[in-house]
Order: sequence, then C-alpha cells, then structure tokens
Amino acid sequence: MPDAIQTLDDQLKDFLEHCQMLNFSPRTISDYTRQLRRELRWWEQRYDIRTADRLGREHIEAWLRFTTTHRTPKGLPMRIKTVHLRVAILRSFLKHLNQAGYIRMDLLDALVYPKGEQLLPASVMTHAQVRKLMNRVNTGTPLGYRDRAILELLYTSGIRAAELLGLNVGDVDIKHATARVLGKGRKERVVPIGKTALRYLETYLVAVRPFMTRDDPNDPALFISYQGERLTYTGLRGLVHRYADPLGLDVPVSVHTFRRTCTTELIRGGANVYHVKELLGHESLDMLKPYTKLTIQDLKKTHEKCHPRERQDTA
Repeated sequence: MPDAIQTLDDQLKDFLEHCQMLNFSPRTISDYTRQLRRELRWWEQRYDIRTADRLGREHIEAWLRFTTTHRTPKGLPMRIKTVHLRVAILRSFLKHLNQAGYIRMDLLDALVYPKGEQLLPASVMTHAQVRKLMNRVNTGTPLGYRDRAILELLYTSGIRAAELLGLNVGDVDIKHATARVLGKGRKERVVPIGKTALRYLETYLVAVRPFMTRDDPNDPALFISYQGERLTYTGLRGLVHRYADPLGLDVPVSVHTFRRTCTTELIRGGANVYHVKELLGHESLDMLKPYTKLTIQDLKKTHEKCHPRERQDTA
C-alpha cells in the first residue's frame, strides 16, 4: 500500500510531474496546477480534508454542486464548457490517485458531467423588484432624473452597458421610439424604446441634459456625468448599486441584471425568440437556451397550479 501520510498537496506534485513526463504543454500544466490547488483548498477549508483517505463520495458531490451553481461577478452561471473542463481536470487527478491506490473507483463515478440545461440564469429581478428599485430614484434632481432615464432604458431595451455608454444624442429617435446602438464587433442595430423609458428620455434630453453639459455643450454623449463628461462604466455601475444595494433583494443586482431581466420578461411574455435574439444583438439562439429552460420551469408551475388533474387527488 502507498504511504497514507502523504498529503493531497504532495500527491498533486506527483501528478503534475507525471503530466510533464507525458509532455503536457506548459500552459496545460499551469491550468491544471491553478485549478487543482483551488479544489484542494476548497475541500480543506470546508471539510478539513488534507489526505486522500478522508476524501469521500459526499465531498465529490458537494464540490460538483458548488461548481454547477457557482456564479460569476455578473451573476451568470459558468459556461457549460468551463464546468466540463473543471470536471475533466479533476477526474484526471482522481484517476491518478485511484491508479496509485489512494482512493476507490466509486469516487470517480460520483464525478459526472452536468448537462447544460441544469445551469439556469441567475440575478434576474421580478417586475415588482424593478419597480421597487425605480421608486428609490429621486427624480427631483438632475442626476436623479438622469439615473431614472438610464435604468428605464436598460430595462426596456436590454442593451449592454457598453452600448448604453456609447450612445450619442443623435442615436435616439424620440419620434419613432428607437435607439441606434453599436454592439459587439461594431455591429449596428436599432432597438425599440418602451413608453415609460421614452417619457423619461425625452424629458432628460429637453430639460435636464442641457444643464449638465459644462465645458462643451456640443458634446454628443447622451448620458453625462456630474462633471459634464460622458458617463463611464464605473459611474454606471456605481449608480446601479446605489439604488439596488439598500433594498436587500434576494438576487445580486448589476448593470447586466437589467439585460437578463428584460430577456426573461420578454420570453415569459411569449416573445418570438428570434426577435429577442435580434433585440439583444446575439449571433445565435444558443445564448437564449438558459432563458427558454427558465420558461419551461414557469410552465410547469402554471400547470401544477391550474390543471384540474393537478389540483385534485387522482382517482
């Protein structure tokens, strides 16, 4: 039997040396090192596991649940490819431990590749939560009115932060209730502006923005900072957190949350996914798969609540 006193850190060093002998690229070795050290620290911090003999199936399953529900700083789930890569790297290490006699084969059986549809979008606000956030904005001040116009535009159009910050006055067509945005790859598209957002935008353009421009009244930027310059991402992120954080909502709210919330509301409302794809500026429908899955969950809840067979005991 191998020396049971050897720690997982020691065994990781042996595994990495083994990978080098197999002529793995330096980049691959670096990726393996970074990820596996992170996983070992995770088990150590949560379960005080430092040696392979203490590693059980329940610990593997706990790590898998943590990984598939982990969210990025923007509140999004990790891409399924990223999750599968992490699983594959950990499987390689566990397989090495199994072949060396440190762990049982059933631990590998617990490490399965999750399906993509298990990863649903997070950080989506309900309409009631959006209204609550909007009502916190004091529209009695120039900056407050500007903030409300920004938030309403984000919610109604689902445009990206960079697209909103890049808007110029000439990009907004009040008469036709549209805005021309420059998306990823410098691809231009036209998005509709809802009635509420349009009302705030029109008043902002006519009665608020002219008083916010200082050094250069001809500056084309649509949204101006308190310094009279084009609003930056730092400023946009700050204003979102200023209104959202005090609410203590059960979802993390960022600028991108408004894009996901807009998407969810449209699909829940029965919007054609092709139209939603064009609105958001996506290259393909793949980006909308998590939202269609979310809609299926909504349908299941409705079915359980409304179908007569679900509301009464079966005969």
